[in-house]
Amino acid sequence: MCVFCAAIPAVAAMGTAAQGKQREAARQAEREGRPMSKSKIAPAKVAAVGVALLVVASVVNHTQRWV
Repeated sequence: MCVFCAAIPAVAAMGTAAQGKQREAARQAEREGRPMSKSKIAPAKVAAVGVALLVVASVVNHTQRWV
């Protein structure tokens, strides 16, 4: 398996974990009655962009004929 193909599930898992941590922090802040600082970009969106870039890189890598 190439590096790009192996990295796709890893990036998706890290994005999911980061999104879960952010949601848990928001719930904890809500329980404590303090405002939660909003991040400008959600971790899920960053992970989606990362996965998309890795898919494109994988397609390019697998379609090249290395002589």
